[in-house]
Amino acid sequence: MLILETERLTLHEFSTGNAAFLLELMNTPGWLQFIGDRNIRSLADARHYLETVLIPSYEQHGFGFYSTRLKSTGTPIGICGLVKRAMLSETDIGFAFLPAYMGQGYAFEAATAVAHFALNSLRLPLLLAITEPENERSIRLLEKIGLHFEQSIHLADEDLLLFTTAKPG
Repeated sequence: MLILETERLTLHEFSTGNAAFLLELMNTPGWLQFIGDRNIRSLADARHYLETVLIPSYEQHGFGFYSTRLKSTGTPIGICGLVKRAMLSETDIGFAFLPAYMGQGYAFEAATAVAHFALNSLRLPLLLAITEPENERSIRLLEKIGLHFEQSIHLADEDLLLFTTAKPG
């Protein structure tokens, strides 16, 4: 189902038909380095992840991660969306793109649309984001879409940076 549309992109709810794309994305060097190995090694693994993690979020929370596609061709190029993690007080935004589509403004375009959707359509009180301190591209993008660094946190045995849309002070 189509959720958002931007100048160059469409964002859709995931379905099990997205397994091949998800398998490819979740095994890119950037995903493995900055998001983590989810042990997705086959189409069956990817379908299971879709069925048990990504797709249930739409029903449970009214939002989730979305397949981000080129509007012109329908080609899936990344993932961008919202997640409600038990270890965070509020919803956070996340994104990842195939290497061939990085550095072209697609992540900014998708993340801007998702942040606007979260705050204005879903009326979330604020938006969080977490990233590894070494992920400079992600940090720059979060700042560019209006989030600012709040604090360093330790989650799931990792030291991460927490960003928020909340006003400082």
